[in-house]
Amino acid sequence: CEILSSLPLQMSLYFNVYFFPFWWLITVAILYLKYPALSDYYKFILVTIMILVSLTELIRLYLGYVGNLLEKVPELAGFWLLTLLPQLPVILFLLFNEGLKIHSLERAVHIIFAAFLSFQVVAAFFTLRRMVNTLATRFRLTEFHRLEEQRPGPGIYSPAARSSS
Repeated sequence: CEILSSLPLQMSLYFNVYFFPFWWLITVAILYLKYPALSDYYKFILVTIMILVSLTELIRLYLGYVGNLLEKVPELAGFWLLTLLPQLPVILFLLFNEGLKIHSLERAVHIIFAAFLSFQVVAAFFTLRRMVNTLATRFRLTEFHRLEEQRPGPGIYSPAARSSS
């Protein structure tokens, strides 16, 4: 029985679990410091982003752990989609939007977080592809063996058996 989970993806998830609280504290502290200098719509956007990223990250990391370690395709696909769609664009927005008055420490932690997310998108894609192909092959083999067991034995319907009767 081949192990389908990905060690590099699992290591990335492990380090991400420890990095995320550090990222969150740095981002909230810098947001607190620069909040009075921001325009009203950037204040609203940043608070919304912090809530969205916090909730999504908890769900995303859980799905990544379960999907990778237990080799569950739906959970790993959910992890991949949550990484690709809300998380990565939001972090890139925080990293590259100059209207946010980005500090150097903030830029550094966003770069590290974006690197984690980028690596996890690629690693999860290849892990998902390998899992789906292997599970599809197992399914086809199981169906083949089930059909082989249902097939009648040799000689029952053969022309030679009919002519001898």
